[in-house]
Amino acid sequence: MMCSVIPLILVVVAPQSLNFNFFVSFLMLWPALVKEEFSVIDLPELLRSIKIVPVLTIESLDDAIPICQALARGGINAAEITLRTPVALEAMTLVKEAMPDFIVGAGTIKTPKDIEALAKIGVAFGVSPGFTKTLSNCAEENELLFLPGVATPSELLTGMETGRTCFKLFPAEAVGGIPLLKSLAAPFEGIVFCPTGGVSPENYQTYLNLPNVVCVGGSWMVSPALIAEKKWDKITQLTKTALEM
Repeated sequence: MMCSVIPLILVVVAPQSLNFNFFVSFLMLWPALVKEEFSVIDLPELLRSIKIVPVLTIESLDDAIPICQALARGGINAAEITLRTPVALEAMTLVKEAMPDFIVGAGTIKTPKDIEALAKIGVAFGVSPGFTKTLSNCAEENELLFLPGVATPSELLTGMETGRTCFKLFPAEAVGGIPLLKSLAAPFEGIVFCPTGGVSPENYQTYLNLPNVVCVGGSWMVSPALIAEKKWDKITQLTKTALEM
């Protein structure tokens, strides 16, 4: 709302109170300013609202909607569908069409072509296991909210050079997990994380209690075994339990 109101106000008051050249320049730059604001601010807020991001690997299109419906019944209205199978892109499209209020994210982004394909679908956010400036720039060009993966302070610094403040810590448990995130908090004040990889029912709440964690990614409630056996009610139950703790 504010993004459209400010230029409107300027249209009304500009002739009386603003230099005309400044006014024209501001209107030309406004879309870029809005884009930068959303790319930096909205991703952490979006992830914080989800809190627990189910990480899905979908082998069969027939499973895509039932899985997401089971998650929604359990109280999580979002998922990261990984680009690990030939049907992943089509699965995202199916879920978006059948469940327009469900937040469809994409995971395992490794190339600019992945980002371009996801931008056409219109996913809510994209996640990569790593970080490169090429991917970061491509995400900006395609207006995709992008969560890059990092595992070291050096990778964090590289990501921060592109203006990013929100990262996936991956693989979280293998690279240091909770102790690492505690150690990063002071030297990287203002940087927030979504730890993924080894996050489980036993440790996810401890991760979420850290001040520099906005959400966690996990697959325990949507494990391949549960999906293969089509245990949709069990997925709903595990989802509800996770949110209740």
